[in-house]
Amino acid sequence: MTDTTPPLAATTLSVNAGARPLVERLIADAEALQVAVRRDASGVCIVDAGIEARGSVAAGLLIGEICMGGLGQVGLHAGGLESWPTWVEVRSSQPVLACLGSQYAGWSLAATKEETGGKKFFSLGSGPARALAGKEDLFKELGYRDRADHGVLVMEVDRVPPQVIIDKLLHDCALRPEALTIVLTPTTSLAGTTQIVARVLETALHKAHTLGFALGHIIEGVATAPLPSPTPDGALAMGRTNDAILYGGKVHLTVRGDDAAARALAKQLPSTNSRDHGRSFSDIFKEAGYDFYKIDAGLFAPAEVWVSNIDSGNTWHGGALNMTLLRQLWLQEA
Repeated sequence: MTDTTPPLAATTLSVNAGARPLVERLIADAEALQVAVRRDASGVCIVDAGIEARGSVAAGLLIGEICMGGLGQVGLHAGGLESWPTWVEVRSSQPVLACLGSQYAGWSLAATKEETGGKKFFSLGSGPARALAGKEDLFKELGYRDRADHGVLVMEVDRVPPQVIIDKLLHDCALRPEALTIVLTPTTSLAGTTQIVARVLETALHKAHTLGFALGHIIEGVATAPLPSPTPDGALAMGRTNDAILYGGKVHLTVRGDDAAARALAKQLPSTNSRDHGRSFSDIFKEAGYDFYKIDAGLFAPAEVWVSNIDSGNTWHGGALNMTLLRQLWLQEA
């Protein structure tokens, strides 16, 4: 009989409570991490990790752990692995909650020119505060809703969100202004590039969900991806962070259940299955008229996958890295 119980229905873990000590560290170490912290007129804490402030890789690693609700570890590997000098490593023993219940950028936040009194605004919110608001259908599938008296949201934007968006966050999360922290990480910054590449494990979890794999059967996750240099060109910066995962992302999932499902996951999950695979994301995005929905959804996955079934002891492998393409895209020969 198929288990239809939502995968997180029984958990008592709070991603916002788990992230709180990390947020406090980000604020306390702001100068060392090259981020700027202020409170707006209402009392909301705004952390600039790459707009006016320079930001840093170290800040991006910490923000990656904040995004995962304190339920994942994000670090660096150095030493020229696979012909690239620096790699981000992510691991979690609560991968479904850390990645889909917290880190996934799934909360659509938009405001018109009339609402902002200037330019229209759009961002996909990620991080623990998503689970306070519970606005996405995904939370019903997961069977999870957080309850906490503090919340943090990460936004990949190059300007401070307008007041209408901040008011929405406070209302939907049921938080007092002084209890909300918003972390801003433009993709063109060191912190922004780092925390996006740190989504390599989350990308695999999201693809597994899309494929219909039983999320409750995913019990461990480890992933790595190469860290490119940021660039002031916003479209190119976004392309580089996507390419890092699509062509350089390596994921090892530990699952339970039957071997047939685990084998199918290893075969179907990698980005190599996509019809769009093999070209830079910037080119693919441009060809699609800058419309994400015109890109094959199967592309959004790590390049290489291992799936180990703890119930049988068997492991399967699928996909392959394409570091040759990444070096062509990222490296200028001396």
